[in-house]
Amino acid sequence: MFAPVRHVLPLTTIRRERLLAGAGRVVARKGQKLNAADVIAEAESSPDYLLLDVARGLGVAKNRADTYMQVKSGDEVVEGDLIAGPVGSFKRVVRTPRTGRVAAVGGGQVFLKLATTPFELRAGFPGIVVELVSERGAVIETTGALVQGVWGNGRIDCGLLSVLAKAPGEPLLPGNLDVGLRGSVVLAGHCAAREALAAAAELSLRGLILASLAAALIPTAQQVSFPVIVVEGFGELEMNPAAYQLLSTNEKREVALNAEPWDRFHGQRPEIIIPLPAPGELPTPREAAVFEADQQVRILRMPHAGKLGRLVEVSPAPTLLSNGLEARAGVVRLENGENVLLPLANLEVQE
Repeated sequence: MFAPVRHVLPLTTIRRERLLAGAGRVVARKGQKLNAADVIAEAESSPDYLLLDVARGLGVAKNRADTYMQVKSGDEVVEGDLIAGPVGSFKRVVRTPRTGRVAAVGGGQVFLKLATTPFELRAGFPGIVVELVSERGAVIETTGALVQGVWGNGRIDCGLLSVLAKAPGEPLLPGNLDVGLRGSVVLAGHCAAREALAAAAELSLRGLILASLAAALIPTAQQVSFPVIVVEGFGELEMNPAAYQLLSTNEKREVALNAEPWDRFHGQRPEIIIPLPAPGELPTPREAAVFEADQQVRILRMPHAGKLGRLVEVSPAPTLLSNGLEARAGVVRLENGENVLLPLANLEVQE
């Protein structure tokens, strides 16, 4: 049976595609050494439009307003430029509130296509460009530690890691966040306090790594300006020992957070990358596997959600479970020595 793989690796080769959603212009070069914030490709943003009611602004009828127009279709305008007027003893005028181009004029109105800032695709982590993808982006490679999570808010940034949680499940409280953490990536435990996320936003953190998050705080976490990665899931869960040990022992190192959403079909997960030198060439981690005995697995569902164990046995055929359902299952030996029978659908391989 297909087994999803989640990586918690102290040293590996990390190779990632960074691509625009559509065609654009690639500015990176093959062999270029990148920092996390370096731009690798650009694309024009979707244009915004603005309709100006010139007749109302001048206080005249629509058919008269056209005679006071000072622009025509195709003209480039900058904020404050004269659009129409002056009219009357008070010299009424209409000026453009935004920079852009006049798309249409008539009927007492002006239709503006507003200037937009091109979208910039950034590297997301330090590395070397090993391949260019025409009009889309590049493949970037580095060596280092890799920890994958289960949820991210879609943002990317990097900074020095500060370990706030002194234990895998220590809660994140507003009072724990002080000015000394400003501009850093913070490793914390469980977050159930909306005020803690607000305090983190006020400190302008570069990122937040959580063991778990209260589900009610998902909208708040999506709105903050920095990346938030949840390693274990929603509810009150401790960070698994392997991930906590790896992250906490790399305090004060630069870490890159790519909090992209988990895509089960393409194997993409929110990721924490800690660039580290390697003594030689390292293999890239596999993205999928087949369930086999002696694999380390992570349990996805309650009552053992987030716990690690060793897969002792995999049933060759569907097995009758305690809930009365039949499913492919396996015996997992938990870290406390207890053996539990679990459906394979509730497991993932952790490497």
